[in-house]
Amino acid sequence: MSCLITCCTTSTCGLCNCVASGITKRSARLAYCGLFGGFLILSWVLREVAAPLLEKIPWINTSETHTKEWYQIQAVLRVSMGNFLFFAIFALIMIGVKDQNDKRDAWHHGGWIVKMVLWILLVVLMFFLPNVVISVYGTLSKFGAGLFLLVQVLILLDFTHAWNDAWVEKDEQKWYIALLVISIGCYIIAFTFSGILFIWFNPSGQDCGLNVFFIVMTMILAFAFAIIALHPAVNGSLLPASVISLYCAYVCYTGLSSEPHDYVCNGLNNTKAVTTSTLILGMLTTVLSVLYSALRAGSSTTFLSPPSSPKSE
Repeated sequence: MSCLITCCTTSTCGLCNCVASGITKRSARLAYCGLFGGFLILSWVLREVAAPLLEKIPWINTSETHTKEWYQIQAVLRVSMGNFLFFAIFALIMIGVKDQNDKRDAWHHGGWIVKMVLWILLVVLMFFLPNVVISVYGTLSKFGAGLFLLVQVLILLDFTHAWNDAWVEKDEQKWYIALLVISIGCYIIAFTFSGILFIWFNPSGQDCGLNVFFIVMTMILAFAFAIIALHPAVNGSLLPASVISLYCAYVCYTGLSSEPHDYVCNGLNNTKAVTTSTLILGMLTTVLSVLYSALRAGSSTTFLSPPSSPKSE
């Protein structure tokens, strides 16, 4: 029985290694995106179940006043930091690699068993760090999150411009009408959703000036995007502007919905259903953004490529 188990284990590992090698030979980008998706799932799981475990770790539970939410944030930040260090290390290793003839390219496309072990070790080691280190990382990650939102806007612009150009190149009236209908539809959804935000986050009888400011600014920006896109000097398109307006309305919603549940201006009161749906939608947006940027940047001749790079030439 022991020999049988050993043989099955060896065969399974060999099969997984062959599958991983086959995938990464075709596209290492997909494998890295899969690893990033695993990080998101692990963060979500630990956010829900790790709080009681972290309470028993003395260098994390240094005070009895910590809430359950604090432990949930600690779990997510520690996994996030391990994931960040993993990708940062490989990013530094690959600096200066121009093509697959470089010896370091083998580290990029191969060694996935070692990479997974390294990724797991980094995540586990983060749970041995003191709280002050995680607190500093949490503060810095807020700026990184803001930067990622800007990157998502660039990704959306790239996607919608490619979409718009593909339909315009068909040079048929039905495709022009389709572009116009979709653009108007996005604007209708964006402004309707912004109106709903007034109901949710500006309850009658309450002084919610900051919430109103963000909602109104979102609507003003939507108008500005349309005017800029239609201006003759810009020679732009309405589709990218409408999609970005809809995305801004979504970002405004996620920001306002994260207000404390006991805040009088949070009409949703941060219910479990709302929190879960927002979390799922945010994770899907993140995964799609990372996947699109990885595939697009790897195959495009201009997307995110600096002027001096071989791709831009």
